[in-house]
Amino acid sequence: MPEIKTIYRRQQRYIFFLLAIYVLGWGFTSYQTIFLGLILGTALGLFNMWLLAKRMDKFGDAVIRGEKVRSLGMVSRMATAVLAVMISVKYSDIFHLYSVILGLMTPYFVIMIEFLKQAIHSRN
Repeated sequence: MPEIKTIYRRQQRYIFFLLAIYVLGWGFTSYQTIFLGLILGTALGLFNMWLLAKRMDKFGDAVIRGEKVRSLGMVSRMATAVLAVMISVKYSDIFHLYSVILGLMTPYFVIMIEFLKQAIHSRN
């Protein structure tokens, strides 16, 4: 399923752009803990998105071959989220907890915005 890889790469570019903005915010503002939390959460959210794209690609191939698929990796993505929260709680003077959580959700926001953009574009 090459379209999943294409969609993932496009969304990855958007997230890298957001990460660049977060790095600039970390470097040039006094809200360094907030931006470090966003960077940590978004980086691990991007990892989760990569896991999901990889598993969806395997899922599509297995469906085409008529095989069973174990899962799409929900437990590993949840474990990554728990790791991010544990890091932010352990180092609360460096990472802002709510920013880490928002950063973890950022790839899902990007997916929803991309879907809406494609839906509007396909209507016209």
